[in-house]
Amino acid sequence: MILAATTNEGLAQMSNTLVYSSMAVYTLAFLAHIAEWVFGSRSKVGRTAAALTEQAATPAVTVKVKQAGGGTAVLDKPKIVTRSTAGTRDVPDGPGAAGGTVKGDLYGRIAVSLTVLAFAIEAAGVIARAVSVQRAPWGNMYEFSTTFSTVAVGVYLAFLVAGKNVRWIGLPLVTTVLLDLGVATTMLYTESDQLVPALDSYWLWIHVSTAIFCGAVLYLGAVATLLYLFRDSYENKLAGGGKPGAFARSVLERLPAAATLDKFAYRVNAAIFPLWTFTIIAGAIWAGDAWGRYWGWDAKEVWSFITWVGYAAYLHARATAGWKGRKAAYIALIAFGCFLFNYYGVNIFVSSKHSYAGV
Repeated sequence: MILAATTNEGLAQMSNTLVYSSMAVYTLAFLAHIAEWVFGSRSKVGRTAAALTEQAATPAVTVKVKQAGGGTAVLDKPKIVTRSTAGTRDVPDGPGAAGGTVKGDLYGRIAVSLTVLAFAIEAAGVIARAVSVQRAPWGNMYEFSTTFSTVAVGVYLAFLVAGKNVRWIGLPLVTTVLLDLGVATTMLYTESDQLVPALDSYWLWIHVSTAIFCGAVLYLGAVATLLYLFRDSYENKLAGGGKPGAFARSVLERLPAAATLDKFAYRVNAAIFPLWTFTIIAGAIWAGDAWGRYWGWDAKEVWSFITWVGYAAYLHARATAGWKGRKAAYIALIAFGCFLFNYYGVNIFVSSKHSYAGV
């Protein structure tokens, strides 16, 4: 393909090199995260089992009641087991991926440091791509994917800088980023070039950038929701007297409690929902400028709205007593599935005004 005259081929090639370099560093971060989980001590696992066993016990509490004959009757008052808003038992968070040991924590810090380095390299690649054509670096699916993964990692690192205990996201995040970049560089790659006329608008900076940011945050919420389902099943099995396998104990015991994961997912989804609403409104305004109508039932418009309805249903379900916990989590995962189809499926498989995959 012959690039446009305004394309800086040197910067475009530099961008490709930086993206591939970031993949190499992300791979090292992935291995470091694996080492963090493997070499972290397993001596502290079982905290959840111990807590549930303690809660299941019903120690006698002496309650003296005077009887008619002058004697005293001793009654046993059962211990009250508190429960979280998600419907799961009130148990402590796991000690974290490293299990609280020096060796495991060392690998964890190395993993985070490598993730920071990979993020910086990938961000430089995205910026180089933008400068090479002097426009927003999300005019096709390749550019959208590289920018999306960069923002997702950036949001994760921002949580860490803010002091949030989210290092448990590191392994699934780096794994997903590698898959995303692998698909982007092989199946979705598009040469650096100028925009099609419909995309050449300042709304590209507003509408698509907010969509990318929303998607990155929704992704973190989806990871937390999925892990919540596994952790909740683990806690329920322990509460029922079951004995999970060694692998399940060594992994799930290090995660936050189900209630903590559920709360995290709800908060990030609720926080980003207004911005996703703005994204749809901004897209409608841009459609009015570009095509002379605000809504035309185009596939991208329809699936963006379906995603909005899905998350609105999730938030509404969380406010309804009978739809907390697992039921609400299933709705959240379905909503994120709609987002993924809107992200990949519409652009690649559906013929629409938004088919700018470039593949």
